[in-house]
Amino acid sequence: MTRTTVRIAMNGVTGRMGHRQHLVRSLLALREQGGLHLADGTVVWPEPVLVGRSPHKLRALAERHGLRDWTCDLDSVLADGTVDLYFDAQVTAARVEAVKKAIAAGKHVYVEKPTAGDLAGARELARLAREAGVKNGVVQDKLFLPGLRKLRRLVEGGFFGRILSVRGEFGYWVFEGDWQRAQRPSWNYRAEDGGGIAADMFPHWEYVLHELFGPVRTVQAHVTTHLPRRWDEAGAPYDATADDAAYGIFELAGGIVAQINSSWAVRVHRDELVEFQVDGTEGSAVAGLRGCRVQHRSATPKPVWNPDLPASEPFRAQWQDVPDNADFDNGFKAQWELFLRHVVRDEPWRWDLAAGARGVQLAELALRSSAEGRRLDVPELSP
Repeated sequence: MTRTTVRIAMNGVTGRMGHRQHLVRSLLALREQGGLHLADGTVVWPEPVLVGRSPHKLRALAERHGLRDWTCDLDSVLADGTVDLYFDAQVTAARVEAVKKAIAAGKHVYVEKPTAGDLAGARELARLAREAGVKNGVVQDKLFLPGLRKLRRLVEGGFFGRILSVRGEFGYWVFEGDWQRAQRPSWNYRAEDGGGIAADMFPHWEYVLHELFGPVRTVQAHVTTHLPRRWDEAGAPYDATADDAAYGIFELAGGIVAQINSSWAVRVHRDELVEFQVDGTEGSAVAGLRGCRVQHRSATPKPVWNPDLPASEPFRAQWQDVPDNADFDNGFKAQWELFLRHVVRDEPWRWDLAAGARGVQLAELALRSSAEGRRLDVPELSP
């Protein structure tokens, strides 16, 4: 058995997502299981180097998890020849310049989305990485959720027949911060800091729709700020300048129509925080984070509309659970494993910065669609 150590500069790990999902539940979880075991007996051992702006937070984080390497000097860690890979989970506004530095230093790069604040920046990163010949990837974690993996199984197995439509509901109530602390950082609600639910979630919807059902051809969206006043982490009021809800209609290749509502100002009345209903000629499915239920054409009931009588059919009980049939690991960890395999063994990988640029493009067009009040075509991006 041989061990290959991959030193990873992790920028933004003091934030919620960078810490919980990428550091603890992905790379540290890999270390706890003895590393990533490859078929030839090689063990890939991830070695995080924590990067950020607060020495106090970084020191505490390193001590908590038994890590020795941390720094507030990004340039020095990028100049370190023993560092193989740069990961970025900073606020979006700080991402482009840091990733450009990493590419220029010859590091492989793996970044959270959106990859940039605008399409021009996202395409520039993809171009620079391609020209530098560094391996690059963007986090597309929702593809690895158990519910969506079951949904992909149904699509690939032809369960739906001809797919007609996709309807998605995402969101929950994010407290304003006055009488209860908000569950999300305040920069999410300031446009000047790169906030906004369209910029955050439409890149997710792009890759989910693209990978499971087909490329997005048109978008029509309405974005709004339902709660214009919020309170930050220090309890100070501020104006919410970014959108906190976005309602989108998408036409996909082949005529599939998708409708997805995203909101941080909605109270949850569904089984999971995100759900997708897919309807086809032969059957339908409802998939969430973990679960997926189906109703086949042969078992579809025949309800009759009668507003004068109470509903007597148990509609939810008429659906069947899709079995797991596999062990589903944390979605972030699963994608990290694939990217590390790509870096170490050049195994196939398709979720690159060019794919990330498509997500930024869709968010940008959605905002423009809302501002102009019209449907827009989604051009295919050239390499």
